[in-house]
Amino acid sequence: MLSPKLTQIPWQRFMDFISPAADRLTILKETLKEAGLEYKVTEIAGCRHFVIAPPSDQSKAMGRHPPVILIAHYDRAKGSPGANDNSAGVFIIIETATRLINKNKTNWLIILTDREELKTGDKIKAQGAYALAEGLKNVKMEKARVFIFDVCGRGDTLVVSTTLESLIKKEAAGEKLKDSLALRKFALDTARNLNMAKVLLIPTPFSDDVGFFRAGLIAQTITMLPSKECIKLVADLRKNPELAEALINAKMRQDSHLQSIPETWRSLNTPTDSHLRLTPENFRTVVRFAEALCSG
Repeated sequence: MLSPKLTQIPWQRFMDFISPAADRLTILKETLKEAGLEYKVTEIAGCRHFVIAPPSDQSKAMGRHPPVILIAHYDRAKGSPGANDNSAGVFIIIETATRLINKNKTNWLIILTDREELKTGDKIKAQGAYALAEGLKNVKMEKARVFIFDVCGRGDTLVVSTTLESLIKKEAAGEKLKDSLALRKFALDTARNLNMAKVLLIPTPFSDDVGFFRAGLIAQTITMLPSKECIKLVADLRKNPELAEALINAKMRQDSHLQSIPETWRSLNTPTDSHLRLTPENFRTVVRFAEALCSG
């Protein structure tokens, strides 16, 4: 039985959420209601995103600084339980919301996104994050600091992704690189202030960050990996620079570099992405980090 030792939200819903025939939209609504969170389901370009904000009586201070937006996608690949990709991330971010409200923190927004998982042949503009980012620009939220929590349910090492930097450099988008590095620095400073000993900068598979980037916004992806997998991955990256591109490119991952891909990532979008692979004892680390991002 999953026992993350976090008490703010109804984690008993988790097993229902990852069951094969789950009505994930309904379960998510029930989970948020039981957690006492105010939310809206916003439909954009055929995607249904959950938007969670501080209670209206707490949100007067929002706007004094650019808000922090925490994002986790709640859809999953067909045929996969989606325990790590990205059900654990969804429940961790919901847990974070309850703690922020209990501590009267106001300068934040949480969005649980739809259609992060693209089908073969889909263009990136079909990703839910693309139209969502366009919507955020329309409501003058382009200066928000956006952090994407994806695949955060397994491992003890906080991974701050460098993938977007690679894409930005390829396209010579100098101003975007400056924004990306500033956002990354904010994440690293937050981890340092929490005295987090296990933090790693490496490229990771694309997430909602690429949809945001194509829409003109920068988002920093956060994930988790076990220490042993991190050590091997860093060594492999030093020996084979092409591996960095393979981590990003799904086709390359399936071809010549498969054995160098961390086991955690190899299981994504497969039937093996079950609750048995999760490490609930590390969930609190991610919650602390996510909460701290919103507490500055």
